[in-house]
Amino acid sequence: MTRNRWLKPLVFLAALLPVALLAYSGFMADLGANPIEEITHQTGWWTLTFLLITLSVTPLRKLTKQYWLIQYRRMLGLFAFFYGTLHLMTYLWLDQFFDFSAILKDVYKRPFITAGFTAFVLMVPLAMTSTKWAIRKMGKRWQALHRLIYFSALAGVIHFIWLVKKDIREPLIYFAIFSGLMLYRFGTWIAPRLGRSSPPVAAD
Repeated sequence: MTRNRWLKPLVFLAALLPVALLAYSGFMADLGANPIEEITHQTGWWTLTFLLITLSVTPLRKLTKQYWLIQYRRMLGLFAFFYGTLHLMTYLWLDQFFDFSAILKDVYKRPFITAGFTAFVLMVPLAMTSTKWAIRKMGKRWQALHRLIYFSALAGVIHFIWLVKKDIREPLIYFAIFSGLMLYRFGTWIAPRLGRSSPPVAAD
């Protein structure tokens, strides 16, 4: 209990550090030749990073038997949504100036933007139902709904891969991490079912 009392605020502050550093760089005019592109890249990078960190909580909790880690999953997921919102608003406001006709053409013509929008839209119901009241009210449906995070992360990884045209090493690292997490998830799902379906061994 004492550990969680001081650790949770530290995790919260650490999760805010990227946006604080980005704001400081902007204030100091240190965002490079194309500030909008830099803001877009940084917010998108942290959105996907927090999505994968959120997905990593359950495997890490089970493998290390540090069950208290589950307390941080919801907060980390909300930070993924927070950075995703900043990423989207950078595109809508700073890049497109809320020109929705141009935005719709962009979504239609550029598949990586379609994938990015998909990733964000899938995060919206997750953020809206991340309260304790929603968890109690929805019951088992809450867990089913929050499986959308897997599809959101997949769309985010695809968005990153399609965005980068030449050197795709970094997006492929994200894809490898996501694939590893999905393999772990599949393994934990299939293992009990294989155990139940195994025929009994005959005694000699």
